[in-house]
Amino acid sequence: MRFDVVTLYPEMLVPFASEGILRGAQDKGILEIHLHDLRLFSPDPRGLVDDRPFGGGAGMVLRPEPFLRALAAIEGEIGRRPYAVLLSAQGIRFTQEVAKELARQGAVALLCGRYEGVDERVASLCDLELSIGDFVLAGGELAAAVVVETTARMVPGVVGRHESAATDSFYAGPGLGYPQYTRPRVFQGMEVPEVLLSGDHDKIRRWREKEAWRKTLRHRPDLVGLNAPSSSHRA
Repeated sequence: MRFDVVTLYPEMLVPFASEGILRGAQDKGILEIHLHDLRLFSPDPRGLVDDRPFGGGAGMVLRPEPFLRALAAIEGEIGRRPYAVLLSAQGIRFTQEVAKELARQGAVALLCGRYEGVDERVASLCDLELSIGDFVLAGGELAAAVVVETTARMVPGVVGRHESAATDSFYAGPGLGYPQYTRPRVFQGMEVPEVLLSGDHDKIRRWREKEAWRKTLRHRPDLVGLNAPSSSHRA
């Protein structure tokens, strides 16, 4: 799978793309992550990419031409149009289901905004406008990192064992993941639940399901009622 990130600050994402599972997946040829400097696609000889908003208002707005020229360059390089995503506080909410859909696209271009925003005509020409939450960042770079890592985990071979991703919170539904334990068996007086040491896989499965929904009730009660299990598993 290929990711192209178009940003004013590509250097912000170099360390992120060079470590951990992303580095390993790139070394194995499973992923490609390409970072593009938006200024290089400016039609202005000085590399300007922003201008004052029509109608007045504070701040500067990123012009549409650099983004569209960047998308055209990516298309010329890979031989097809990438799935274009504008990262914006005004977009739809990014979820695990959206990540799964992006992973099926094969080539995704992430466009990072800055300043007061991006000319609306960019959004109208993208396939998706996406927000990672109900808050405002200074730019789309951190959002791009979230989208790349979450989506990359859905690509077979990126995570060593795909079952690891399949047990994540939100992977199979809206609930949170179950609690995990490892050695030591006793730590500062806190013991690993006995059921996890029993070897009874059916009991372990039922315990994990119950504890996942217990954690969901405690930390994200807004999710309860969305595909929730029977009341006997919520206690």
